[in-house]
Amino acid sequence: MGSTAADGPPAPDPELTGRFAAALRALWPGCGQGEYGKAGLAVSGGPDSTALLLLAASAFPGEVEAATVDHGLRPEAAREAADVARLCERLGVHHEVLKVDVAPGNVQAEARRARYAALTGWIERRGLGALLTAHHADDQAETLLLRLNRASGVAGLAGTRARGFVPGTEIPLLRPLLDWRRVELTRIVEAAGIDAAQDPSNEDDRFDRARLRKALANTDWLDIDAIAESASHLADADAALDWAARREWSECVRKEGLGILYRPKAPRAVALRVIARIAKELEGSEPRGSAVARLFDALLARQPGSIGDLVARPTPDGWSFMKAPKRRAKG
Repeated sequence: MGSTAADGPPAPDPELTGRFAAALRALWPGCGQGEYGKAGLAVSGGPDSTALLLLAASAFPGEVEAATVDHGLRPEAAREAADVARLCERLGVHHEVLKVDVAPGNVQAEARRARYAALTGWIERRGLGALLTAHHADDQAETLLLRLNRASGVAGLAGTRARGFVPGTEIPLLRPLLDWRRVELTRIVEAAGIDAAQDPSNEDDRFDRARLRKALANTDWLDIDAIAESASHLADADAALDWAARREWSECVRKEGLGILYRPKAPRAVALRVIARIAKELEGSEPRGSAVARLFDALLARQPGSIGDLVARPTPDGWSFMKAPKRRAKG
């Protein structure tokens, strides 16, 4: 255990620091041991990630670095990144601002892609051992309830796992705050006398999550910790279905010419994942779950179906999948 720099803000309560250190060591036993590389923190400047910074700097002094991604989507972003840089200087934590360009389209999805790409480059350049983010129990509960309201399946309802990988890499992605509540993290920041950044979208009723957050604040009969734990159980179920789908693939799927033949044996939930993987392999993109479900139902009824340019039909040997040939332009 350690404390923040002498001229920095007050360190979090030692009990909280110890709780954080234990959670991180459970996910990454090498944390705090130089040969494994320092931990990289994604710090936006909001209350959650600022609390992560304060806890990590106190628990593992000299063993963490931080980065703030500036998507350039809000005029306040540059100032917020500069505020994080000043706080890190007070804490004795190396910090960088990563500026990114967000491609047009689905802004949230493209911003996430750009963010992780920038953080990956930063981690590799700095030789860091893992990326830490500030996802917490309230995030888990809100996501589960939002997706329940959209009739999501197990994959959509599965909670964020405490340990994973940065998308498209083998860099550990760790979330040591999943057992913490938002109010706990806010109190840590307030106790340090820090005025954390506030994202205006969190109060914007145009966004489903903002409306849900306000509704939960006025609902005392829901147990957020229990909902978050349910999301964790669903993540375990999602992992089990993935395991079963990989086994189904190895036993029941084979390449056939330019297409794929699938002889389904597993229950519907597993078969849907196999079909989604077939579609991705032949089409090159992830299909929508609803489209996969419709295709499964058609094939089960011995009817042909399609997803985009992917054509599937029942045969005596199983279900045949092939990408439709491109039509020649008339000339």
